[in-house]
Amino acid sequence: MSRRVLVVDDEKGIREALQQLLEYEDIEVQACASGGEALQRYPEFRPHLVLLDVKMQGMDGLETLRKLREFDPHAQVVMISGHGSIQTAVEATQLGAYDFLEKPLDTDRILLTLRNALQHVDLASENIRLKAEVHAQYEIVGSSRGVKQMIERIEKVAPTAARVLITGENGTGKELVARAIHSLSPRARGPFVEVNCAAIPTELIESELFGHVKGSFTGAFADRAGKFELADGGTLFLDEIGDMSLSAQAKVLRALEEGVISRVGSGKPLEVDVRVVAATNKDLKAEIAAGRFREDLLYRLDVVPIEVPPLRARRADIPQLVEYFARQAGRSGGPPAKRFDPEAVQRLGARDWPGNVRELRNAIERLFILAPGPTVTADDVERIVGVASDAGARAAGTADLAGAPWLRTATFEEFKQVAERTYILAKLKEHDWNVSETARTLEMPRSNLYKKIERYGLAREA
Repeated sequence: MSRRVLVVDDEKGIREALQQLLEYEDIEVQACASGGEALQRYPEFRPHLVLLDVKMQGMDGLETLRKLREFDPHAQVVMISGHGSIQTAVEATQLGAYDFLEKPLDTDRILLTLRNALQHVDLASENIRLKAEVHAQYEIVGSSRGVKQMIERIEKVAPTAARVLITGENGTGKELVARAIHSLSPRARGPFVEVNCAAIPTELIESELFGHVKGSFTGAFADRAGKFELADGGTLFLDEIGDMSLSAQAKVLRALEEGVISRVGSGKPLEVDVRVVAATNKDLKAEIAAGRFREDLLYRLDVVPIEVPPLRARRADIPQLVEYFARQAGRSGGPPAKRFDPEAVQRLGARDWPGNVRELRNAIERLFILAPGPTVTADDVERIVGVASDAGARAAGTADLAGAPWLRTATFEEFKQVAERTYILAKLKEHDWNVSETARTLEMPRSNLYKKIERYGLAREA
């Protein structure tokens, strides 16, 4: 990769000497005689490094540095001065300068500084790239109504200090929601620590959460900090909290109430500043009734509930998810990138996906590996993933859409009313006009269903 350096000095001799030295090192160089000229050239040249003189006529080096950093916070600048002072060096460092060179310039010192600064640029670029990859890895994909409502709630609760309880089936993306809350919160620069309560043996969960002191139990050969300590100043994500033991629940409750924990085997209290986000695939009220979960802990955790919809309730998002996972599979260094035939996407949308988004992701990776051609076809989906269920096919089928009444509506509001009327009528017929059973299936109060029947003038056919 060609390196680019911008030299800014009002002394012609210095500019020419630096340009000759850097070009000898196979570096592309542009030279400027003033800060104003440098600010004009910077956006177009986009140098990896700027060598900037402090004392110049007109706009001096420190003011130029300030404006460069305002334009590009990642700009790497090495200051050059013939009248160096500690105060100038400190001010330049505070403004974001990488290093400070004094005149007369020494060739070896210039090359060493240049090499170190460019290595710093490489590390910074790699850090930005890795952060972008991590962000993409945990991106919430979808534009269905359920996903939009979920994102709206995330955006509202994230900036607050409120605890959040995330519910949803396995594989729906509860961890993605927790990470989104953390990244949008004032604690985003702090740690995000995850604990899978279902994966840790009951006898070790307290040690994992609160830490232990040496000798507190067999195998405790040294003091160890727990997840609460590690998450201090950040977010602690308690995944599958419904599987936590009652004794551990009592300690978590104390930590939430008092902001104080104590390591296993130690009575010494430790203050922690942690935001707890919990998740579960269980009905915690049923667990309370069965004596397996503390009711007071539920009320502490469930300040703001967020439910993650299952994939079968957001089938409209499947094409986006297929494209997203296909891009990820193509970047992972595995098989060559492949495109998905529209009919193949339709077949994937017709499945029920009991494993939700996680199962879909695994299916896309499997298709990338096992599908023989550059394009994944519907036959590949049926052969490698399996045939869609009847329920899924009915939900995603498009054979009779041409005559669908909602496609002839003039406005979106009219479309919603026609679609709702058609859906409710179909459900009533499915349950032989048993209003109570239909309301239970729709998870709708029976009084609401009666109002909709009256509103749409629905009547049982003779």
